[in-house]
Amino acid sequence: MEKNSKTRILVEGAIMVALAFVLSCIKVFKLPWGGSITLLSMLPIAVFSIKRGVKAGLFAAFVSALIQLGQGIIADGLLGWGLTPVMLISCMFLDYIGAFTVIGISGIFRKKGLAGRLAGTALAVLIRYIFHIISGAVIFHSSGMIWETFSTENEWLYSTLYNGAYMLPEMIFTVIGAAVLLKVPQINRLIEE
Repeated sequence: MEKNSKTRILVEGAIMVALAFVLSCIKVFKLPWGGSITLLSMLPIAVFSIKRGVKAGLFAAFVSALIQLGQGIIADGLLGWGLTPVMLISCMFLDYIGAFTVIGISGIFRKKGLAGRLAGTALAVLIRYIFHIISGAVIFHSSGMIWETFSTENEWLYSTLYNGAYMLPEMIFTVIGAAVLLKVPQINRLIEE
């Protein structure tokens, strides 16, 4: 690969990471104990992965995850949540690094046409949702946080429902956004080049 091509990929990735961050700041709905529905914040990373492949997508998604972690520490007060060191590190991995990096696999079925691209995007968001379910059930249940607010003793059910309240709309909006965007002939040409 030429140096110019590598530079172009890096620039495209940086632009998509920046766009993902800006869109993540536009919260349509925010839940009280974390999580929010954003204005298609996962779509730029998904499109980059569809265009450049999973390897480049995972790299851009990892950079985006680090930025999300920084935002979680600074804006959301992650370090002040009263978590033990093990819980804090687990939360950083499950709710930030792992959950946001996995969006980079959106391009896994990119050669299968529009249906494959949408399936890859949906799969990536679904895996992110699973990361949040695990975090909610394992980390936050063990800390005694938030579970009294819902009438179930089953932490897995609670975590599935709570995280589903924002992740399922995020998945639907992201897949619809991808479908609309990827049907635009000019965007399709850019992705195919």
